[in-house]
Amino acid sequence: MGEYVAEENLPYIPDDLTLPQFILDSSHPTRPIRRHGISWFVDDTTGSQIGFEEVRSRVFGLANALYTKLNIRENDVVCLFSQNDVDYPIIMWAVHRLGAVVATVNPASNVAELAYHISVSGSTSIFAHTDTLPTAMTAAKQSGIRSDRIILLGAPERAAPNFSGHDLHNLIGYGLSHKANFAERRLEPGEARKKVAFLVFSSGTTGKPKAVAIPHYAIVANIIQLSTFLKVNDESLSLEKRRFRPGHVGLGRLSILSISMLTTNLKLTVVIVPKFNFVRFLESVVRYQVTHLMVVPPIAILLAKHPATKNYDISHIRYLLCGAAPVSAELQEQVVKALPNAEIGQAYGMTETCTVISMFPISQRIGTPGSAGVLIPGVRGRIVKPDGTLARPGELGEFYVTAPSLALGYYNNEKATQETFIDGWVRTGDEGLLNDKGELFILDRVKEILKVRAFQVAPAELEGHLLQHPDVVDACVVGIPDEFSGELPLAFVVLSADAAKRAASGDAEKIKSSIFKHVADNKAKYKHLHGGVEFMDAIPKNPSGKLLRRILRDIAKELKSKRGQFPAKL
Repeated sequence: MGEYVAEENLPYIPDDLTLPQFILDSSHPTRPIRRHGISWFVDDTTGSQIGFEEVRSRVFGLANALYTKLNIRENDVVCLFSQNDVDYPIIMWAVHRLGAVVATVNPASNVAELAYHISVSGSTSIFAHTDTLPTAMTAAKQSGIRSDRIILLGAPERAAPNFSGHDLHNLIGYGLSHKANFAERRLEPGEARKKVAFLVFSSGTTGKPKAVAIPHYAIVANIIQLSTFLKVNDESLSLEKRRFRPGHVGLGRLSILSISMLTTNLKLTVVIVPKFNFVRFLESVVRYQVTHLMVVPPIAILLAKHPATKNYDISHIRYLLCGAAPVSAELQEQVVKALPNAEIGQAYGMTETCTVISMFPISQRIGTPGSAGVLIPGVRGRIVKPDGTLARPGELGEFYVTAPSLALGYYNNEKATQETFIDGWVRTGDEGLLNDKGELFILDRVKEILKVRAFQVAPAELEGHLLQHPDVVDACVVGIPDEFSGELPLAFVVLSADAAKRAASGDAEKIKSSIFKHVADNKAKYKHLHGGVEFMDAIPKNPSGKLLRRILRDIAKELKSKRGQFPAKL
């Protein structure tokens, strides 16, 4: 009792292959063979398509050029600072062919943030998109990286006039036109478990980002775990019962943590959207007849509540998976109404577990409301109560997990590693429960739980309810220190276009009162928004869709200092 183990057995996981060797060069019983003529990636901007053999060829060409012209060698760290792009996986796998490491950085980072990431990771080269190039050039100069060690993705004609680095496509062409100058090393048995493939920075929801060191084995393991769980290559299933089959089209962002894409991409064609705009997103869904969506909660919110959704026929969507943050039962119900023909549910994972730990099973068309599904093969989970004892089914506590896909720890940060990676388990920092069916429910971050008059208040619960208000399209709740109550819930909300116009015309306080009443009429008194309601143009989030509460906490502190003690009492 107190420990939960996934039901299915896990097949053999090779521990002597790098990620590109596993994906591009080898076969595995859990993975299908891609049929000839099915595109792998599609560039949404140009409509250009890339097939399996072209991907493999471009990976070789780039690896050859990086070795020859930039002298990239084993264990060197290369920074990938780009928006979503069809060449994203090409770059990752080319760097891995050389035994080097990819450090991924949020393309919205400013110069100081990028310089910090470069310093922590020890990057010596930067791949930068046209849109991020000015930031990359300035940060590179500050970090002592020569300008000729910057490689440009995107349109070279839009590069800064003083750019003196390399163009990605020219490098690939060079590598393909010259003989192989590098010899790809075969790993020894067990070596993939420790050989670092990626440095992926943690979300930074509560503090400064840390570089998570992810080995090749962890990613390979998670692909096999998910393939097994989803029965991607199980011929015993009827065609209609298979969630992924030839002819299906997915749409989304490709990053190291898009493991669902990597898992299923040998059957799916994946449309890559460089920048997110909801209306253009809908247009792409229709243009390519997208069947599968892997989204973060903000996109789920838009699908459920944005008026533009009704202007497009998206009835061909047959699968939607939501992850990166909890989705309330109320929001899931709205998404089900917006996508009546789709299987819909949630998954749970984190950078430190690389990445998916649980997912709604193929036996469910609609995932259990509020649940992140069941543990996938190879995963063991525990709910640990504040006193250190293991929780019974249905009892709340902090979720601990162990799996073959765990990261190695935080790069060059032993203190943080010891706090999170404990005796082969990851302390997730998420409060949740596992019920008697083995379903995982994530309530909120342990550190984000509010204490109001000694009662615990989960921000995610209030946020899910706020999204039910017709004027609210996004929300984030943080705690305001209060002498009487300890903390008071303060809601930052993004208004619908119509509500924003009414607020600007003098109805702001009326709308705030309506939002307060919406919570007060449905939640216990200690959960009421006595900290206030504040309007924002957008809620700050990291690339995976997690709310950056620390930013809003700072804003809340400024508001409190201007107002003094909040007058509202319970």
